[in-house]
Amino acid sequence: MKNTILLVFATALLFACGNKSDNAADAAQGLSAQADTLLKPFAKENLVWTREPKQWDIADGIIAIQTEPNTDLWQRTYYGFQNDNAPVLQMKTSRQFFSFVVKTDFSDSSVLFDQCGIAIYLDSENWLKASIEYENNKIQRLGSVVTNKGFSDWATQDIAADVKQMWYRLSRRASDYYIESSTDGLEWHQMRVCHLENGDGEISFGIYAASPGDHSFTARFSDMEMTECKWEKHS
Repeated sequence: MKNTILLVFATALLFACGNKSDNAADAAQGLSAQADTLLKPFAKENLVWTREPKQWDIADGIIAIQTEPNTDLWQRTYYGFQNDNAPVLQMKTSRQFFSFVVKTDFSDSSVLFDQCGIAIYLDSENWLKASIEYENNKIQRLGSVVTNKGFSDWATQDIAADVKQMWYRLSRRASDYYIESSTDGLEWHQMRVCHLENGDGEISFGIYAASPGDHSFTARFSDMEMTECKWEKHS
């Protein structure tokens, strides 16, 4: 199964092996040198579960994660509540400039706060996530959470409940990050610009899924790729 993960993440790993250039031509040159590394066992070791779920599978380029009840990522703010038990599947990179894209399908979500999306999970008190969280049969919350030094925030917008798929694009410029969403993978809309205090060196990034309620659903991830940074330098 881990060999299959390697194939799904192949494009991403070509960029993730550590090339730090912000120049597309330099990045392309670095890729050919890294291609052989991708095929070695070393590359598999870059793909790591934080809290591997009991049920997950890969078929036809789709990663399916079945959430477990009462799982979430949240730290302290407002509620005083802490929950740090959602599964996250990530790869590591020291590359300072890149964009990561993934399509999510959450057709099975049906209970308050069911969610799946992208994540940069550094440790329990420093991370970010972006996803759609189920609210009710009328609306959902498209939003992001950034956690620095053990305190989370939550920025959201309401979207229609009949939206069951969403693309996310995560872009990095050193320790600053840009999150976008899209319903078709073509037209992108800004969700957030943010900073991670411990996000300036090697990071781990990827996908996650959770069900904070007493419920479980299957989250599906596909069409993953990694490219040169799509977040242009501010002029």
